[in-house]
Amino acid sequence: MYPEIGYDLERTSSFVARYLKDLGLEVKEHVAKTGVVAVLRGAKPGKTILLRADMDALPLQDLKQVSYRSRIDGAMHACGHDGHTAMLLVAAKLLCDVKERLSGNVKFVFQPCEEKFPPGGALPMIEQGVLENPTVDAAFGIHLWTLLPAGTIGIRAGTIMAAADEFHVNITGRGGHGAQPHLCKDPIVISSHLIQMLQTLISRETDPLDSAVITVGKIESGTAFNIIPETAHLEGTVRTLSEQTQKSIQLGMRRIVEGVEKAFDVKCELDYRVGPPPVVNDLEMTKLAQSVAELVVGKENVIEVEPSMGGEDMS
Repeated sequence: MYPEIGYDLERTSSFVARYLKDLGLEVKEHVAKTGVVAVLRGAKPGKTILLRADMDALPLQDLKQVSYRSRIDGAMHACGHDGHTAMLLVAAKLLCDVKERLSGNVKFVFQPCEEKFPPGGALPMIEQGVLENPTVDAAFGIHLWTLLPAGTIGIRAGTIMAAADEFHVNITGRGGHGAQPHLCKDPIVISSHLIQMLQTLISRETDPLDSAVITVGKIESGTAFNIIPETAHLEGTVRTLSEQTQKSIQLGMRRIVEGVEKAFDVKCELDYRVGPPPVVNDLEMTKLAQSVAELVVGKENVIEVEPSMGGEDMS
């Protein structure tokens, strides 16, 4: 009910750290600003697995009329990260209860800023040593998914979620009066051409069996209905399931932006920000996770899911 956004998770991370300390775990706070890492050492030697949950919310208004709706204006757990955090806290408690039976270690990682990438919170945590001391042999994460029937678990070996890149384009033309477009270089008209041309990178340059998406989600330009502005700003995302297609679209986007610049005799600047790569599940670890899931919910309730074009810096 008290969601926080990005790296500003002081209340959430403090609660998580207190809970883990009360379990008697080794706890490290302030990893990547507000991340929390705890280690459970089993009674016997063995390998180390990492279990990860993200903690941040989205900058949305919670309009639900229920008792557990957000109490914070402009912040909402619309992606279920509060559920992920709760699930991992309970997992920590249950594993602590059987500590004497465990061989090896379990590292519990509570990550900030999954929703904002690049780079997101995972990379800074890695850079600050979350995969070391003890060295992690395998990592597992789970995501709530409203498209699955209640009581089921979805799983997939190989690529399961997309790479998520971000791009910004600034167009500088020549402003003027709307009644005299011949004296201007209209960045709004040029933006419309650019957006249409970018879509050909998907429809005409990408293998239809290799899913990819280009979405322009934000356009800013102009201040009055009868004035042609000087500038326009576009922002969007690129989603791909393969590294080859990710690179191809990035190069193609640069080619198109440069072409539009020359064709309309304006200035076009592309800021392409490479985000997290696709989430690719290891085959053997997926088999292990599937066998455990079948023990918990039954084989009939473990579903092989299709890849999602959503991004996730668990990758």
